[in-house]
Amino acid sequence: MKINFDKKTELVPAIVQDARTKNVLMLGYMNQEAFDRTIATKKVTFFSRSKQRLWTKGEESGNFLHLEGIKNDCDGDSLLVSVSPEGPTCHKGTDTCWAETNSSQFGFLSTLENVIKSRRENPSEKSYVASLFEKGINKIAQKVGEEAVEVVIEAKDNDEKLFLDESADLLFHYLILLQAKGYTLKDIEQVLINRHK
Repeated sequence: MKINFDKKTELVPAIVQDARTKNVLMLGYMNQEAFDRTIATKKVTFFSRSKQRLWTKGEESGNFLHLEGIKNDCDGDSLLVSVSPEGPTCHKGTDTCWAETNSSQFGFLSTLENVIKSRRENPSEKSYVASLFEKGINKIAQKVGEEAVEVVIEAKDNDEKLFLDESADLLFHYLILLQAKGYTLKDIEQVLINRHK
């Protein structure tokens, strides 16, 4: 890997990202020695600009960043360091240096989960989701079953739009069922992660 360290400081910015959640955890700087130590020990090591020395993240707190992978950008002048964090990353005790929770996000599906939760907690007569929760778990489970059958039927035909529409309906109703049972996509993700090991 060719790294273009800054000619003046001999440093390169190192963006640290959780290998599983893909959340950015922190930004640090590496010189060649810090990079080499990171590769050798599989624990992320930086060059501290304030202390003017190498420091391995976690050397005092025990909150190490275990190296999963490292790559440089198209110009070779910054690094993306993929890690498995052991505890909080920030010295202030938060998951990230931006005080954000380091948890999985599923794009629009996470937004949709929040909408479903809101409709459940703040029901209105006009809300389809609220009406399903009011009818109870049997009705919600029945809807998931109906949508699953419709997906299977459409899978055997060649109408891609209908197949995608029914697939969206199935996923939507499944998200409702998960919340009715007290779960979210993060719980399902964890089951899949455990199976993958």
